[in-house]
Amino acid sequence: RRRDSPPPPPQDSVERIVEDAAMDLSLNPFSSGTRLRDMIRAIRASKTAAEERAVVRRECAAIRAAISDNDQDYRHRNMAKLMFIHMLGYPTHFGQMECLKLIAASGFPEKRIGYLGLTLLLDERQEVLMLVTNSLKQDLNHSNQFIVGLALCALGNICSAEMARDLAPEVERLLQTRDPNTKKKAALCSIRIVRKVPDLAENFMGSAASLLKEKHHGVLISVVQLCTELCKASREALEYLRKHSVEGLVRILRDVSNSSYAPEYDIAGITDPFLHIRVLRLMRTLGQGDADCSEHVNDILAQVATKTESNKNAGNAILYECVETIMGIEATSGLRVLAINILGRFLSNRDNNIRYVALNMLMKAMAVDTLAVQRHRVTILECVKDADVSIRKRALELVYLLVNDTNVKPLTKELVDYLEVSDDDFKEDLTAKICSIVEKFSQDKLWYLDQMFKVLTLTGNFVKDDVWHALIVLISNAPELQGYSVRSLYKALQASGTQESLVRVAVWCIGEYGEMLVNNISMLDVEEPITVTESDAVDALELALKRYSVDVTTRAMCLVALLKLSSRFPQTSKRIQAIVVQNKGNTVLELQQRSIEFNSIIQRHQSIKSSLLERMPVLDEASYLLKRAASSQATVSLTKSAPSAASGGSLKVPNGAVKPPPAPLADLLDLSSDDAPVTTSAPSTAPNDFLQDLLGIGLIDTSTAGGAPSASTDILMDLLSIGSYPVQNGLPATSNIGSPGQVTKHAPGTPQVIDLLDGLSPSTPLPDVNAAYPSITAFQSATLKMTFNFKKQPGKPQETTMHASFTNLTSVTLTNFMFQAAVPKFIQLRLDPASSSTLPASGNGSITQSLSVTNNQHGQKPLAMRIRISYKVNGEDRLEQGQISNFPAGL
Repeated sequence: RRRDSPPPPPQDSVERIVEDAAMDLSLNPFSSGTRLRDMIRAIRASKTAAEERAVVRRECAAIRAAISDNDQDYRHRNMAKLMFIHMLGYPTHFGQMECLKLIAASGFPEKRIGYLGLTLLLDERQEVLMLVTNSLKQDLNHSNQFIVGLALCALGNICSAEMARDLAPEVERLLQTRDPNTKKKAALCSIRIVRKVPDLAENFMGSAASLLKEKHHGVLISVVQLCTELCKASREALEYLRKHSVEGLVRILRDVSNSSYAPEYDIAGITDPFLHIRVLRLMRTLGQGDADCSEHVNDILAQVATKTESNKNAGNAILYECVETIMGIEATSGLRVLAINILGRFLSNRDNNIRYVALNMLMKAMAVDTLAVQRHRVTILECVKDADVSIRKRALELVYLLVNDTNVKPLTKELVDYLEVSDDDFKEDLTAKICSIVEKFSQDKLWYLDQMFKVLTLTGNFVKDDVWHALIVLISNAPELQGYSVRSLYKALQASGTQESLVRVAVWCIGEYGEMLVNNISMLDVEEPITVTESDAVDALELALKRYSVDVTTRAMCLVALLKLSSRFPQTSKRIQAIVVQNKGNTVLELQQRSIEFNSIIQRHQSIKSSLLERMPVLDEASYLLKRAASSQATVSLTKSAPSAASGGSLKVPNGAVKPPPAPLADLLDLSSDDAPVTTSAPSTAPNDFLQDLLGIGLIDTSTAGGAPSASTDILMDLLSIGSYPVQNGLPATSNIGSPGQVTKHAPGTPQVIDLLDGLSPSTPLPDVNAAYPSITAFQSATLKMTFNFKKQPGKPQETTMHASFTNLTSVTLTNFMFQAAVPKFIQLRLDPASSSTLPASGNGSITQSLSVTNNQHGQKPLAMRIRISYKVNGEDRLEQGQISNFPAGL
């Protein structure tokens, strides 16, 4: 009796013994799975992982013993058990050679289990795999088609690059056999070979193209996939198949679309949708960028798009692939409209998956035919309100792409109306998109303000800091709307004081424009007068101060606003002082310090309070655009004229790939110029400098340089951290004020508010537009020199073409050179790409760049510009920036 044979049956009857013996004889070694079943039952019966490991160790020990004894009768059974053990995650490397022995056997059952073990237990990284190459070659030339099929399946799964080169001729020959199953497996094996060795693609081009004439669907779908892989692997194969396979693909698609019912290929009433999809994908690959090929497939694509039923999922899959193919090739405009209309129908489908893929495809279609997508705007807007969060987000992104100058107002209204009822999880994304749309497309400041006030009222807690900072900058630059803004914000604050960003903007505006609120100054026709007393304004700030007891920023803004109202409303000064004093014992040092020092200003410094608490000058919009762009690390492609990087701005980054370093968000009291170089020779501590340091708006006073501070302003020195701004990156002290080498001076003791764009008077007389404008040195540092030449077109006084020239003053070459510029909103700026991104050392060459400027308020406001120049020195990033304010008059 064999060692691993089952024990003899009990001696109960002669008939039972004979019956068992006959059964043993009738079972061949391959089909006998008794011991395999026993092992599986024992493993599944294990109650713990330790019991399972014990069973596996026992079986592995028995298999090792059988391998040592060279047991041939049960080798197939041991291999089956090893494969099951391998699937459980246990090591089975000791059985790899048994696979090779089974493959070398002559019988089909042994080869089948051997090849199965080969594909499961080995991969292409195993060195032992090289030993099976000869067996594979013999089996590929075997007379039995089933053994050939086993070899092809194994080769298609574990083929390495070396095996691919050795066995490619046999696989290529098998593509021409008569048996369809062998052809199908040979085509699939060829895909693996081409992926491993792309150089062999040319060997399979002719066979693949000829096999497209086959009738067997299994062969066709395999060959179509092989053609797709050939196109990816070789440009030569792509061109060959464009010439020799397009007609065959059109025939296949037409035959499949028009074929009658075939039960072996039918799915939901559609004949072989899998073949449909594979052929459409190959057509997309062949037609992409090729007009002739696209023209050949246009008709059949239109036929598939119109005849395929969309009431079944299989039909929808074909239609989707058809649409993607139409969008991917050089299709006619009518065919593209047909494809987008199909996507529009998908949006009305009840299946969320179909709607989602339709939205994805419509986003791609925006780059092809925006007008056709616009026709489905109403349906897309409905998807924004869908119950499924994925569809809502995708639809919102698509709506954002649909917005243009003509439809911005109705689309924004729809989004704002939905904002009130949307889920809290979706409000953040929706708020961000609405704010971006309003900033990007607003042409009317009043409409911009109305929309932003609505958003702040509904979802102010989701508005990001840079958005409400930009809103304050715009209000500061719109004097005719400041009264309207403060009244609207006051009413919104009374109706909804729970939105943080709304409270901050309202508090700032009440502090700055409180007298406009109380006296109804600058009323618009659309407004109705409201009655607000000085006490009501203080009440609003006091309520905000108490409501936001945790938010330090809001409380600090409330204290500053109250301090300003104490100057604007003298009758409320005592009450404001009492409110401010309440924070003297605050645990937050910032609030405690502000409270003590503000109380001192109100109580002891009446003589300077009015000048200290004057309304803030207009905030420099150009400077804020630069800061905002830097904080978001905006980058623009070299080949594009850079779009606006902030609301209504004209920030241009033509040189492309270098990211400007991040900058902190602008402080509300210093939105304009804390990164602008200022004229300083020594830290100025004169008594009249307090306004400069408090507001940070670029006030200068060169009449006093380095005097000791007076006793009467010691507290203000402490409060406002009086000192000078550093000159950044070696910029000259006069690079932003007046002409080079000049310093603007004022009478001693009289602080002058210099406009952040250098205060050029609007009434400056303009010369003849045809006069020649002198070149200027716009910017110069220890490293760089930038000069501007100017040219105007006759009859277009508002347009100016500038030619900038950059020279390197150092002995080190500057790389990754990038020039950026920002201008106020009333100026349009277009930057052409720079001539180079490398600036030679020691002035041995220069970089040139052209700028086109249109001053929409020519004759009323002068030209002004903020610049930023970044480059690398020996791999180290450098940044220089400044303000150009010495443009010739008349620009």
